[in-house]
Amino acid sequence: MGRPRSHQATQVAAAQGRIRAAGERLTAPRAAVLAVLLASDTALTHHEVAQSLRTGTPVDRVTVYRVLDWLVGLALAHRIPGEDRTWRFRANRDSAHGPHAHFTCSSCGRTVCLEDVAVPPRVRLPRGFRPQKVELTVQGLCAACH
Repeated sequence: MGRPRSHQATQVAAAQGRIRAAGERLTAPRAAVLAVLLASDTALTHHEVAQSLRTGTPVDRVTVYRVLDWLVGLALAHRIPGEDRTWRFRANRDSAHGPHAHFTCSSCGRTVCLEDVAVPPRVRLPRGFRPQKVELTVQGLCAACH
């Protein structure tokens, strides 16, 4: 009888299946960046991802940028704009990851997904306008900064 898999290992295996289904390769740098995102309970900046990789698989900063963009392109991660004009990245933990809100701490910058906050799929716009993306970010103080 085998050992039960950790939740993160299950998520990594599911992501690997989605990558193979898309006809893509999971290289060592891609796997390392994906593992960092899946291990985090908050959205991470490029710099934070690169810092996390310093002790493991060596990945240069340009490769980290490319891998993050690749993960977003495959819908394995999503990009969150920050007030500081720095993108933050969070792993999409399932294939049905849809529109949702985020909470950003105005003190420390921590950003978390608010899966239970519905983002309206339709926004009433002036005649002739068509939405392409809706982003909702709640700002305040996280539990650590409060």
